[in-house]
Amino acid sequence: MSRLLLIAFDESDLNSCGGFATALGLPYDALLLSGNSTVGGEKIFQAGLTAIPTADTVAGLLAVFVHTYSHVAFVSSMRSKDLAARIAGILDAAMITDAIGIESPTTFLRPMVAGAVIATVDAEPPVFITFRPSNFAPAELTAGTVVPMGIEPAPGSKVVKASAKTAGRPDLSQAKIIVSGGKPLKDAATFETVLGGLADALGGAVGATRAAVDTGIAPNELQVGQTGKIVAPNLYIAAGISGSTQHMAGIKDSKVIVAINKDGDAPIFEVADIGIVADLFDVLPQLQAKLPGARS
Repeated sequence: MSRLLLIAFDESDLNSCGGFATALGLPYDALLLSGNSTVGGEKIFQAGLTAIPTADTVAGLLAVFVHTYSHVAFVSSMRSKDLAARIAGILDAAMITDAIGIESPTTFLRPMVAGAVIATVDAEPPVFITFRPSNFAPAELTAGTVVPMGIEPAPGSKVVKASAKTAGRPDLSQAKIIVSGGKPLKDAATFETVLGGLADALGGAVGATRAAVDTGIAPNELQVGQTGKIVAPNLYIAAGISGSTQHMAGIKDSKVIVAINKDGDAPIFEVADIGIVADLFDVLPQLQAKLPGARS
């Protein structure tokens, strides 16, 4: 019998799975590595981990647990692709990354060549899938029976240090509003003051280009694009972003794109719904000043 298992690193991850589970149309359970959610399918297996383990320390254990499922799915991210690939390799199973559509339980759609090509991929179960939640209509997960389970990660690599500079803002992959910037922000302090201030006023998240991350202006977890996070907010404000192919691949599903750039020939204006040819250091403070609660 075909059955889906959703594997989530935390409750935020799990809450993004409803649309995919509904679209696939199979009975499903959930395995929650960290957290205590009571929704996630007929059974919600709670691993009860206090810290997210590295993939090499739990892949073998999870391979034993998931082998009875025809489909195993994760919200698409670098860590989920790492874990899914390891388990699929152990079980000699098929793997499909970044699924954006479902034609049948064995046929999926995924982007290639930075989104320029949409491939139709067939895979016989067992199949491991990472999917982009923004491409599936939101849906509530069903409440089920909580099943506590103990997972003791095996010896292996460990996280020495983790840092996040999101200042309590929404996660990029789930944010409805994102304010992103590139190299013109110059340094980390300017990036946080100019972009962060507007993002906070809008109740949104902050994103960055790969160039901004590579030069140390923004932390890695804020990178948006083909090699970063794929986003699909209601509003995406691109400040000082020229519009590289890899960045555009990560924002093309945004409902409204507002581009602010001094270069009127920047490629981002070709896809922007609203284009402002101006200096971001002039425009962003003016926008923030017009928002409710702004100081006069």
